[in-house]
Amino acid sequence: MDIVTPSLGLVFWTSISFLLLLFLLGKFAWKPIMKALDDRERSIEDALSAAEKAKDELARLNNESELLLKEARAERDLILKEAKQLRDNTIADAKGLAQVEANKMIEKAKVEIDNQKNAALAEVKNQVATLSIDIAEKVLRKQLEDKSKQENLVADLLKEVKLS
Repeated sequence: MDIVTPSLGLVFWTSISFLLLLFLLGKFAWKPIMKALDDRERSIEDALSAAEKAKDELARLNNESELLLKEARAERDLILKEAKQLRDNTIADAKGLAQVEANKMIEKAKVEIDNQKNAALAEVKNQVATLSIDIAEKVLRKQLEDKSKQENLVADLLKEVKLS
C-alpha cells in the first residue's frame, strides 16, 4: 500500500511547492491576468456603449433624413403646383390673346370682304351702266334712223314722264 499512501516528506514538499507556486502566480501572474480581464471587460463595455451611442445617432440621423425628405417632397409638390398653375395661366392668357387676335382678324377680313364686295358691285354697276348705255345707243340709232319711229319714241317717253 505504499504506492497509494504518500509519505510525509512528499506531502510536505508538494505542499511547499504548491504554496510557492501559488505565491509566485499570485505575485506575478494573477494580478496581470486579473488586470487583463478587467481591461477586457471595460473595453467590451466601452464598445457596447459606443455601439449603443452609434445606434442612437443612426436613429436620430434616420429621423432627420426622413424629416428632410418630407420637407423636400412638400416643397417639390408646392413647386409643381405653382408650375402647373403658372402653365395653366399662361395657356389661358395665350388662348385669350389668340381669341382676341382671331376676332380682330375675322373682323378685319369681314371689312375687307365688304369693301371688295362693294368695289365689285360698283364695278359691275359701272359695267352694266356702260353696257346699258351702249345697248341703248345702238337700239336708239337703229330706231332713230326712221323719222316716224323717232316721233313715236318721243311721244312714248313723254307719256311715261307724265305718268310718273
